[in-house]
Amino acid sequence: MRPRKRTNNQGVVPFARYPTLKRKGLTSMRVLLLKDVYKLGHAGDVKKVADGYARNFLIPQRLATLATPGAVKQSETLRQNAAIVRAKLNEELSGVAEKLNGLTITFAVKAGETGKLYGSVTPIQIADEIKRTSGLDVDRRNVGHQPLRELGEFKVPVRLTTDLIPQVRVLIHREGEVLKSAAAVAAPPAVAAPANAAEVAETEAPAAPAETPETGESTEAESPEMESTTSA
Repeated sequence: MRPRKRTNNQGVVPFARYPTLKRKGLTSMRVLLLKDVYKLGHAGDVKKVADGYARNFLIPQRLATLATPGAVKQSETLRQNAAIVRAKLNEELSGVAEKLNGLTITFAVKAGETGKLYGSVTPIQIADEIKRTSGLDVDRRNVGHQPLRELGEFKVPVRLTTDLIPQVRVLIHREGEVLKSAAAVAAPPAVAAPANAAEVAETEAPAAPAETPETGESTEAESPEMESTTSA
């Protein structure tokens, strides 16, 4: 019977002695952007991104291609053409951006004593309210903000292009509070006019009776003298 050969790999997990396998999606690769990609770059830029991000999103959506030597040679042409298109688009949407910058939308919600909402105000709700109040149709995916979960005032960015990102003013208030505050603000002007009129009335009112006693006293004072003169 032959003795068993001793190996140094007893008790070792299979494949553990080999180099660690690269997990899919965690390696990086260089891509050439074919279009502007928000928070990544402009068309013609060469970027290093995660393998999964490139293969699952950028390349299938035709936003980028592998940065091969042949593709990189076209980067300058892509960059120039994209700059022309981007400038034209920014000019066309400048009026929309100006309108969004001056827009204020409000949400009446239920909230706890600490200001935390019972739920949240989502980008979908913000996009719908923008369309309802201004008539502008905004893609909810371009409303670049996380759901709002507290009372207060917020500036929510709306991405029209990679360079043109106006901000919409969003007011989130407890149900009934804004109506009360609006009434309180409108109340002083309405109350101020009667108050001033009352002051004028009070100022003029004492003046009239003040003259009457003086006139009466002078009349009563003169009458005895007249009587004494007559009797004399």
